[in-house]
Amino acid sequence: MKASKSNDVLGTVNRGSPAESGLCTLCRADCAGKCETWLASLKGREVLYPRDYGKVTAGADNTTHVGVSYNSLRIQGYNYGSSGLPQGVSNDPDNCTFPGADVSTSFGRTKKIQARMPIMTGALGSTKIAETYWDSFAVGCSLVGVPIVIGENVVGVDRNSRMKNGRIVDAPELDRRIQTYMRYFDGHGAVLVQLNVEDGRNRVADYVAEKYGGDKVLIELKWGQGAKDIGGEIEVFSLEQALFLKKRGYVVDPDPELSEVQEAFKRGSIKAFARHSRLGFTDFEKYEDIRSNFKATVEYLRGLGIRGITLKTGAYGMEALAMAIKLAGENNIDLLTIDGAGGGTGMSPWHMMQSWGVPSILLHSKAYEYARILDEKGENVPDMSFAGGFAQEDHIFKAIALGAPYSKLVCMGRALMISGFLGSNIQGVLQPEKKEKIGGNWDKLPKTVSDFGSSPEEVFAGYYDVQKKVGKDEMADIPFGAIAFWTMADKLKAGLQQFMAGSRKFALSEIDRGDLAAGNRETAMETGLPFITEAQDNTAKEILNS
Repeated sequence: MKASKSNDVLGTVNRGSPAESGLCTLCRADCAGKCETWLASLKGREVLYPRDYGKVTAGADNTTHVGVSYNSLRIQGYNYGSSGLPQGVSNDPDNCTFPGADVSTSFGRTKKIQARMPIMTGALGSTKIAETYWDSFAVGCSLVGVPIVIGENVVGVDRNSRMKNGRIVDAPELDRRIQTYMRYFDGHGAVLVQLNVEDGRNRVADYVAEKYGGDKVLIELKWGQGAKDIGGEIEVFSLEQALFLKKRGYVVDPDPELSEVQEAFKRGSIKAFARHSRLGFTDFEKYEDIRSNFKATVEYLRGLGIRGITLKTGAYGMEALAMAIKLAGENNIDLLTIDGAGGGTGMSPWHMMQSWGVPSILLHSKAYEYARILDEKGENVPDMSFAGGFAQEDHIFKAIALGAPYSKLVCMGRALMISGFLGSNIQGVLQPEKKEKIGGNWDKLPKTVSDFGSSPEEVFAGYYDVQKKVGKDEMADIPFGAIAFWTMADKLKAGLQQFMAGSRKFALSEIDRGDLAAGNRETAMETGLPFITEAQDNTAKEILNS
């Protein structure tokens, strides 16, 4: 059954058709509201509760909890016990309140990374969206203390980057992105720079190691993503840029060097070009080829001094999933991100997003199964991050629990970008001199915002929390999109803490698969979780027969 477009209890509504995540299938940077993530970017944890307190009662709508999806998982609550409190803290009710639940996490084998929340961004790469709103995304992630991923091709598409002797020697856009995050970095979170085939040819990792040292920035090897089984795409509206990218070694479609294509562009029948990345491993015929190549790649990166190395794989079948887990473990990869279908934040082919790959819950269930096989053999299992259609606090809890104890983070793509859009649109109205630079899309505040006020102090519930962290004088340099990100993340944190407290788990590491049950029989079969009335049924009958 299709999810409803509106939620009367929270006072939210989707502009378009909602996906499993609750986000619209097409999320617009100029959206005037107001899905749940959009509203949470303004009001934060207030959105956890039904609106209009004192005037309403509310009841749950469970019509979407059918089929096999994360929405068909149910989170278990318990009526006694507690675990995960700090050493020396007694488990009396005063110490077991939800604000005390510790949502921090860590990951890594060769380099241990700390994060204040178990979330990270998806790869924000060479798309115009990522470039335009980067300051909001990066400053927001840095302030909250969570990892951010600079996606593939950022160096290759930068007209101001310089190549010499076949390798990159100057990359101003990459530098801007790293340095923006690092300005507020306090030891929590990390910057990951992603490599694809073209990035490898351009020796982006060499540049990163030489300029930033091997300890500050992690390198992410990319096998794929949940949106598509081909390389990354962007759309280019300039013939000059299309020719530049073709010379940089990219696949550009249609071919801008053909005279007939140039004439069609001049006449207006062709208005844009698509830039594509290449597939990897095309000359390999068997697993052992990939195994030896992957090991050599990791050794090369470590030879450059790179300490933190991660791997991102997509919604391929079971063989590729097993390869990713096995090779990540063998090579002490610091994090393996497993991205299920569908999704994507860039220019993925629509029917490919709809029809290719393994859906997230199925892929993640098998990831747990395969990780456990290796674990029981005594082999190394990598820390994992699950990706693919996550947006809300229940998604975070469910993904961490489904993959426990191996899952350490939840990777969110579009959900973490909405705050940047919204904050930039508000800032563009209130500070019109910055509108073009920050990607503001509005000429005036829509009623969905003006109902809350006409200044950032009024509309962002998290404004003064950010000011407390950075200082009053620094607030002039904080993008409104970063304030929105902080505010939305605070809602996710509080909601996650509430689920944890209800499950009597006061540290994230205590969450396990026993905290989940399946809402229908098919989900139970596919995930290996018990059907909801069968969970604890044996102990229940022991109580009755005692």
